[in-house]
Amino acid sequence: MSVLGIVPARGGSKGVPGKNLAPVGGEPLLVHAIRAALAAGTVDRVVCSTDDDEIAAVAREAGAEVVMRPAELARDDSPTEDALLHVLDALGPPEPEYVVTLELTSPLRSPGLIDACVRLAQERGADAVITVAESRAVHGRLEDGLFVPLAPGQPRRRQLREPLYRESSTVYVTRTAYLRETRSVVGDHVYAHIVPEEEAIDINSEQDLVVADTLIRRRAGELA
Repeated sequence: MSVLGIVPARGGSKGVPGKNLAPVGGEPLLVHAIRAALAAGTVDRVVCSTDDDEIAAVAREAGAEVVMRPAELARDDSPTEDALLHVLDALGPPEPEYVVTLELTSPLRSPGLIDACVRLAQERGADAVITVAESRAVHGRLEDGLFVPLAPGQPRRRQLREPLYRESSTVYVTRTAYLRETRSVVGDHVYAHIVPEEEAIDINSEQDLVVADTLIRRRAGELA
């Protein structure tokens, strides 16, 4: 059984310019994803998909293979799945049984988390596994200015509330045949692995970068 780890890393970033190479904990954001994938015992091969020469150079130095994607697969509205399929086509046969998609925006993801997700997919024979993070917040929508809870009747005390779960985008494991058939990393029947809130951090702003940098340095013992 073979498992291919893919790190999608296009050059453009609207929310945080240059995000993929932004320093976090003393290393470019890209490097954290690659090192976690390389350290995961279940991942046989690690590839970075990019359209950017500088990103490609950093990825190679970190130990990943690189597949350069064409510009039409690196637009703001380009689906990640198209980049994944392009990597599979570029590498050629034999294809892996599973593709592990590792977005750059989760720099605190551990190799152990990747392994746990892959093993869950293998044990269940799953088409897809995603990571989720627990939330005990009261979520709702606004209707004519009124707050309407999605789960009515939740206790006021946070500790007593029934937990809900959000997709964390930390790790996606997808059977390659399923990815080719549906062009999606998830499906109607998808297994979930619960991750700690720290590993579920998703960087989409400058503030997120600061938080992640602080947590990584604290984990490394650089901060008291």
